[in-house]
Amino acid sequence: MIIDLLSWILLLAGGLLGVIGGVGIHRFPDFYTRLHAAGTTDTLCAILILLGLGLQAGFTLDAFKLFLIFTFLFFTSPTASHALASAAMHGGVKPRLEPQRDEAKE
Repeated sequence: MIIDLLSWILLLAGGLLGVIGGVGIHRFPDFYTRLHAAGTTDTLCAILILLGLGLQAGFTLDAFKLFLIFTFLFFTSPTASHALASAAMHGGVKPRLEPQRDEAKE
């Protein structure tokens, strides 16, 4: 019972974090802040969901496979975010350093 409850808490937290990351991707002003929202929440969301699924699976081959997926995502997601940011810098994408002015208020 306790393992099921903890598993569902982790699954719901991972899902909620995924939704928050999606909102961050939509709301942030430039490429780099959107990339940060996507990269950070993607990694933590995957960790929470895979950990919740691992608790549901117990000590089985399925849990080991979930651990292998987690290991792959743990290393590839930050690497992909870094590669995207590096490519954007080399491509000339500039970060927005000044706050965006609202023309309707002026």
